[in-house]
Amino acid sequence: MPVFTRFRQSSQPGIPGDESETEREERAEVVTAVVGTPAPGSRLAHLRAWRTRRPRAARALRLTTTALAAALVLGALLLPNTLPAVEPERFARIPAEAVVGAVLMLVLPRRPRLAAAVLYGLGLTALTTVNLLDMGFNEYLGRGFNAALDWDLLPDAQAYVEDTLGGGVATAAAVGAVVLVLLVAAVMVAATIRLGEVLARHRLRATKGALLAGTVWVTCSALGLTLFGGPIASERGAGALRVHAQRTVESLRDEAAFVQQSKADTFGNTPPGQLLPDLRGKDVIFTFIESYGRSAVEDPIMAPGVDRTLDTSTEALAKAGFHARSGWLTSATYGGSSWLGHSTTMSGLWIDNQRRYRTVTAGDHLTLTKAFQKTGAWDTVGVMPGVQKGWPEEKWYGLDKLYDSRDLGYRGPKFSWSTMPDQYALEAFQRQVHGKKRDKPLMSFVILTSSHQPWAPLPKPVGWDELGDGSVFDAIQKAGNKASDVITDTTKSREEYGKSIQYSVTSLTQWLARYGTDDTVLVFLGDHQPIARVSGDRASRDVPVSIVAKDPKVLDKVADWKWTDGLKPDRDAPVWKMSAFRDRFLRAFGSTPHPSAG
Repeated sequence: MPVFTRFRQSSQPGIPGDESETEREERAEVVTAVVGTPAPGSRLAHLRAWRTRRPRAARALRLTTTALAAALVLGALLLPNTLPAVEPERFARIPAEAVVGAVLMLVLPRRPRLAAAVLYGLGLTALTTVNLLDMGFNEYLGRGFNAALDWDLLPDAQAYVEDTLGGGVATAAAVGAVVLVLLVAAVMVAATIRLGEVLARHRLRATKGALLAGTVWVTCSALGLTLFGGPIASERGAGALRVHAQRTVESLRDEAAFVQQSKADTFGNTPPGQLLPDLRGKDVIFTFIESYGRSAVEDPIMAPGVDRTLDTSTEALAKAGFHARSGWLTSATYGGSSWLGHSTTMSGLWIDNQRRYRTVTAGDHLTLTKAFQKTGAWDTVGVMPGVQKGWPEEKWYGLDKLYDSRDLGYRGPKFSWSTMPDQYALEAFQRQVHGKKRDKPLMSFVILTSSHQPWAPLPKPVGWDELGDGSVFDAIQKAGNKASDVITDTTKSREEYGKSIQYSVTSLTQWLARYGTDDTVLVFLGDHQPIARVSGDRASRDVPVSIVAKDPKVLDKVADWKWTDGLKPDRDAPVWKMSAFRDRFLRAFGSTPHPSAG
């Protein structure tokens, strides 16, 4: 009867009801002895029989499961949020969250402990998810994930994968991401429950261990002790969640402040007759080259080819009577979200996230393109081969007519994300818009896309008279690299990126030399740097910007900008924020400020 006596005592009032696993097994054996054995073939019976036959294997399995659970929890608590930081020494830390979690499991009764373990596991899932999102955003956009702003970018990411690697891959990636989060949640919850049970089963030893770990953590923290270049006492998990929470709060506050900021405009009440008087009669073209960043001009892998192209293009334009001056602008975005760079340049506002973009495009803030429209002295058009569906921002930009991918008559193949080669888009622009006679000069807003990631396959120049409907590019596209081969190879991505910039710059400058007139003024620039994997860690956000014209009076207007002669800006050429360009351009060409209040 000693076994029955122990069982009765463990369930008496006043005795902690926190049974260990051993006690539960003994009680189960007693119940089995009284009411019968488990049904033959049942899972419990099979497990018990296996444990009985192979006690060593069962013990090894328990120890392995516990070790894996501990490794998962510690790994989640210490996981960095950037890929370069994922190194073994980063995990040689004592996380405060693990010590606190252990203490919590030791003091709670069974049911509250189970609930706490589940919540702890879900918290680790959230931490792991935001760290992985941070890794992706840092790798591609050079910044961390913002929970208040960036969920809207996930559908764009899926669309990019679909255009680049196909619909099947995009669907698989989306489903895989959801399954991965659910799997992480299940594994983390199972791990925390397992550890909670182990701690409760060995309460005395676990209490001593938690006390020792806490003492070591406090000592290391107080003395500032480090290991492998980092603090031994870590609070990485809580710190990461705190940073994300602060980032979210700051973003919400920023949105409210930006609403008021966007209502104020230096030129908001300027009469049409006082806007851009020194450009009257000129055909002005604003052109963005996708991902044309400072790295293309200065990186040792990309720069040699790009610099040769810029020098050659400068000489070719000079022979055609054109001259250029170039500087740097610091983009509001990095690695992607090109529309943020476009809108920042044209609006004079710093638009570095999607909510700011939605706020400003829903209002009537004066864009540089709209300033031309407001004068009534120009026809204004947009040429956007990357737009494949309705684009309501057309009105905000002040465009009388938009030519998107469906309007340019292209019948050739897509080049990954880019719907058509830049050379074709420019020729279509000439044929359908720029080359036609009109009563007014033309202001054009052109977005070129051939240098868009993943830079495979890439188009190659063909004779301008051979472009036709674009079918000439079929063989070039088939012979090009596969996106999947380039996107996973950093060195090849950098090489192909450089080639794509050479192609885009060559196409644009050849078009200008071929079709430009004495009254043509071209402003072209990059929208942002390429992704961090290509531009490099801690690369600047600078992009080149150039103004090209035949009329020397145009460049004389910007002489005090101290820009570099030619298409390649010097390293020490002036660097402005991209949002400063609109007002500087308007002032340089004679516009008179008449502010509107916020």
